[in-house]
Amino acid sequence: MRINTLLLAAALPLLPVSVQADADAPWTYNFYLENDLFTQTDQNYTNGIRFSAVSPDIDNFLYDPRLPDWVLTVNDWFEPFYPVPESRIDSVRRNIVLTLGQQIFTPQDIDRTTVDLNDRPYAAWLYGGVGYHAKTRNKLNSVELNLGFVGPVALGQQAQDLVHEVRGFKKFQGWDNQIKNEPGLQLVYEHKRRSQTESRPSGLGADLIWHAGASLGNIATYTNLGAELRFGWHLPDDFGTSALRPGGDNSAPGRRDPRYYGSWGLHGFISVDGRWVLQDIFLDGNSWRNSHSVSKEPLVGEAAIGVSAIFERWKLSFARVHRSREFDGQASGHSYGSLSASYNY
Repeated sequence: MRINTLLLAAALPLLPVSVQADADAPWTYNFYLENDLFTQTDQNYTNGIRFSAVSPDIDNFLYDPRLPDWVLTVNDWFEPFYPVPESRIDSVRRNIVLTLGQQIFTPQDIDRTTVDLNDRPYAAWLYGGVGYHAKTRNKLNSVELNLGFVGPVALGQQAQDLVHEVRGFKKFQGWDNQIKNEPGLQLVYEHKRRSQTESRPSGLGADLIWHAGASLGNIATYTNLGAELRFGWHLPDDFGTSALRPGGDNSAPGRRDPRYYGSWGLHGFISVDGRWVLQDIFLDGNSWRNSHSVSKEPLVGEAAIGVSAIFERWKLSFARVHRSREFDGQASGHSYGSLSASYNY
């Protein structure tokens, strides 16, 4: 966690410099909660929580002459990820994203104290992250680095036991078998492209957002591809309502656009995502130590249907997500609920 603290400490002093370009632009603060209790189960991916802060749109963050030379050099590293503007009046805008989150995974049998070789390991992932977003009107490129720990130090048992105790539920008895402590790293890239919003005078419209990306690291290594279809009134000027995954911190209104800021909106959305998975520490177990593991499915799909409402500074969304089988021995896919709240301040 010292590494996470150093990354956040390094990023925070730079942010006020960028905000000076538009002092009135709001920050976006996001809260995500995913849990399978929304679907009346308590197993597999059982809980996820994340807090994030997204900076206002930045035009010249990495070119500001007041920044040190080493920061300006970073601009060259990210230049291949800049989306190409579609017109001369279009421009590239950037955001910095700071994240803190936790995910928890459990097998199905709540009472079993020994390892079930046919079910997934107990596991938890506690992490902090720094992300860099570059976008035009209809394109978004995201690069995010997450660092943290899996194992007992990730506090998965303590977090789950607290919630179960408060709600009067039985506690899982097999946490002694969870995967062992290990530092975790995940480097993620994702590209999104949004079709031009079709809107009528009533505000009714629809758009389609494609995404493709990849993750590299001992936490997860995969490539993914998917899309989100949105339809409703006053669609927000953002890039969709993603489930709790890197690249999803893009909540409306995101900037003081008079067409969106201070207005209302209501829309439904349907999204799909497919992954080709090469590494998943929550199924493969520890990287260099013996631990419980299962044989994972290389191809995993997800589908979600939900609704999102916007009023002034707030955006609230809820979706029901279904994920296909992730490992051999899993009887069927798994469903959970995904709740998100965003506030601009």
